[in-house]
Amino acid sequence: MLWLLAASLLWAFSFGLIKQFLPALDPWVVAAVRLSLATLAFSPWLVRQSPPRHLRWPALGLGALQFGAMYVCYIASFSFLAAWQVALWTVLTPVLVVLLDGIQRRRATWRPPLAALLAVAGALLAQGQIPRGESLTGVLLVQCSNLCFAAGQLGYRRLASAAGVAGSGSRGREVGLVGWMYLGGALLVVPGALILGGQVTSILGAETAPVLLYLGLVPTALGFWLWNKGAARTSVGRLAVANNLKVPLAVLVSWLVFSESAPYVRAVVGLVVMVGAVRLVSRDPR
Repeated sequence: MLWLLAASLLWAFSFGLIKQFLPALDPWVVAAVRLSLATLAFSPWLVRQSPPRHLRWPALGLGALQFGAMYVCYIASFSFLAAWQVALWTVLTPVLVVLLDGIQRRRATWRPPLAALLAVAGALLAQGQIPRGESLTGVLLVQCSNLCFAAGQLGYRRLASAAGVAGSGSRGREVGLVGWMYLGGALLVVPGALILGGQVTSILGAETAPVLLYLGLVPTALGFWLWNKGAARTSVGRLAVANNLKVPLAVLVSWLVFSESAPYVRAVVGLVVMVGAVRLVSRDPR
């Protein structure tokens, strides 16, 4: 859980930074820069500690899903929502983690659907209105991001087990595995940025370049490595709970550090409802 908490602390500031400094940049370009920097940071391990040949394609594909597709949807949502609202709507990620795990295990349970309803109710209460128009577009983009991230976490648990990197003394091999995942994400979004993205030269501004450098090396390269490292070493229930550690942290940072306005009392009540939903979905039925 310490790995997951450390990653959540790193991510808490990302929401406000993206909204304040990068809202005008194309999401394909932002995702391409962040994942290219992460791949570069992990490049020393790509060859020296690469996964077995039969796991390289799965690692590339998983990275394209968990990092590439997730980032494009996530970053695009900032064009329609405030940073604290983006953080708020990530609340469904733990529900999706448990729901997808149940589907994989062919084990039906009433908890995920009920928790999803509670989480949505809490988010609507915090936001104060039913999303419509551009706001609804932003919410749907966040849910696409949540689905990619949830599926990616469960996929990494299986991949790490198959690669034998979840035990002691395997740090180098695990770094190499995550490096291949960053490469897979970059291989998806870099061509997309060149074909669909806006002006790449706009990232060289005095404000945007340092922010992108920080986001690529710290929340992306370091943050996702810490998160997947923790995800491979904890239960699905605890992983689901940990997915919402970043929600109150990111909301508070957006309010206190980046001075975003919000209906504070209603938002706090909504967060309490969502925490209850996560507690429900993550309970061990035994």
